Amino acid sequence: MTHYSLSRSIDIGLVLPVLILLLISLTTLFSISSDFFKNQLIFTIISAAFFLLFSQFNYKEFRIFTVPLYFFSLLILLFVLFLGFESRGAVRWIDVFGFRFQFSEILKPFLALILAQFLSTRSASAKTLLSTVGFILPVAFLIYKQPDLGNSIIYIGATLLTLIFFGFSMRYFIVVGTTILVSIPFVWGVLHQYQKERILTFLHITNDPLGISYNAIQSVIAVGSGMFFGKGFGQGSQSVLRFLPERHTDFIFATLSEELGFIGAALVIITFAFLFYRLFVLLNEAQSLFAKLFIASTLSLFLLQFFINIGMNIGIIPVVGVTLPFMSYGGSSLLSNAIFLGIVSAMKRDSKSTDVLEIT
Repeated sequence: MTHYSLSRSIDIGLVLPVLILLLISLTTLFSISSDFFKNQLIFTIISAAFFLLFSQFNYKEFRIFTVPLYFFSLLILLFVLFLGFESRGAVRWIDVFGFRFQFSEILKPFLALILAQFLSTRSASAKTLLSTVGFILPVAFLIYKQPDLGNSIIYIGATLLTLIFFGFSMRYFIVVGTTILVSIPFVWGVLHQYQKERILTFLHITNDPLGISYNAIQSVIAVGSGMFFGKGFGQGSQSVLRFLPERHTDFIFATLSEELGFIGAALVIITFAFLFYRLFVLLNEAQSLFAKLFIASTLSLFLLQFFINIGMNIGIIPVVGVTLPFMSYGGSSLLSNAIFLGIVSAMKRDSKSTDVLEIT
């Protein structure tokens, strides 16, 4: 008879900080809109089910399907680009039976598994680096064309951080950095006009206060106006009176900072720090290179989204449309993050062989 271990499948060090973040997120969303709260609560329940499902996931058998899944992912992104649902000038979603899915989010854990499998069978060489670039660029390009600059940056950045965990010498990244600097004029030429304007107004944020820099200015005002203790739930003028656009997604950190002040913002940052620390511990405990690389990708993705989103909210990074994991409103992102942690829990289960609670 098969035996399963609850203590080995569900890692309390992962679950507890996520539960705290979800609780703060749901409370903040309720203060904005009861509809946001109800929808996100449904997303949370669905995501919890997927977390439990993937915590029992046999990721080792998945490894033989990585090549076809990679090309299937490219086909999905092409499908979204040409036949997806358009909203506010972007084509990022597909409607399925009344539900809207953002596949650039949902594909993240599966592409991370593919990257982990790809690297785990190779050595840290120039050929591997070039092959990895060839792996990630088509994905990032298709996402950028939606257009979704934020997620394309996340994909590329997380891949580079994973390569560092893999053990590439820093000289490779000096070459990559030099190449990026040299290619800046070309990259600038292919950016959309609104993306160029966001970068320019970031450098001079007060140049267009009612135009392209409006979001960034309102976000900084919201964060500052919360002061130490905040204005209280539902009392934030920037969010409740809708001066702050995307107050429930890209700028939810500004919303909670206005309502809960420095205390609330610090609680969120400390909670994320515990989550990152636990992922780093699990990375070191992982028994296989494949597991180490997947957990490194998970940690890299969460770290990048955390720093970029909060940087956007406090005005030190240009607005590029990156959400805050487990906090921002949206089912696709929450589902993706739950799958990530479910697979990490499955890997943790395999790395431990003690403290077993058996269920027959």
